[in-house]
Amino acid sequence: MTLQNQPGAKARIAPAGLAFLAITSIGWGFNWPVTKHLLSQLPPLTLRGTTGVVGASLLAAIALLRGQNLRVPRELWPRLVLAAFLNVGCWMVLMGFALLWLPASEAALIAYTMPVWASILAWPILGERPNLLRVISLVMAFLGLSAILGGNGFAASVSKLPGIIMALGGAIGFAAGAVLAKKLPINLPPVSAAAWQIGIGCLPVAIAGLGFEKSSVAGFSDFDWMLLAYSTVVQFCVAYVCWFAALARLPASVAAIGTMSVPVIGVVASALALHEPLGVGQIAALVFTLAGVALATQS
Repeated sequence: MTLQNQPGAKARIAPAGLAFLAITSIGWGFNWPVTKHLLSQLPPLTLRGTTGVVGASLLAAIALLRGQNLRVPRELWPRLVLAAFLNVGCWMVLMGFALLWLPASEAALIAYTMPVWASILAWPILGERPNLLRVISLVMAFLGLSAILGGNGFAASVSKLPGIIMALGGAIGFAAGAVLAKKLPINLPPVSAAAWQIGIGCLPVAIAGLGFEKSSVAGFSDFDWMLLAYSTVVQFCVAYVCWFAALARLPASVAAIGTMSVPVIGVVASALALHEPLGVGQIAALVFTLAGVALATQS
């Protein structure tokens, strides 16, 4: 998942780029079951908002250590706030609440339909008319959603519907932010741009969580603290820095397709760590979703 486009990627596939991409995918993939577990300890707004604010602060420190400028020109503030709202704020809130209704594996699958929605939204926003591959990718994505809905019977599907709607909202919001970034680019150094967007997007979420939710870390075990550190440091810092490093060394299409391993890792890790189901319905959803994303990235 990226917060802005990285032009000028090298044509050749550098081994270091693949290594950075693997670290990113593993970091983001394992974060799905980690977040699902942490939501049993902390309410969603508090968890997602506070970890994001801390992660943004760490990213800002990394940007300064790398010599990147954190100053934002006045004319960029409106588009920066819009990107933060769509790419981060909506994502954090809606995905956090979606995990209250959905297994982490299914939330991850819905989340990574983002390229499909981006390819469709490019028509009204950028004037890019959908081609046959984009239409097929949309159909594949809906087949994946249908497999998630029908995997455990009608009653289970109805109970999951709020989570599916929220996860879809987060994915579509992020896709809209990604498409708008092409029309309204944020010309900031990559790590600085990520730090600002995550910080702006998560700060109101954290404030809302502290104001309206009751939370306490008094009962946290050492394991819970380790997972909280993982969700903050690995998700927001290590994975993002490695993502930008991968984009600098790989063609953008290779990097985009490489992130398809994130939901795979999320599904398998959730089955192993949380004992979530991994049956025919989940495998069918995984196949259809990844097929749709692959077609969308090639269209």
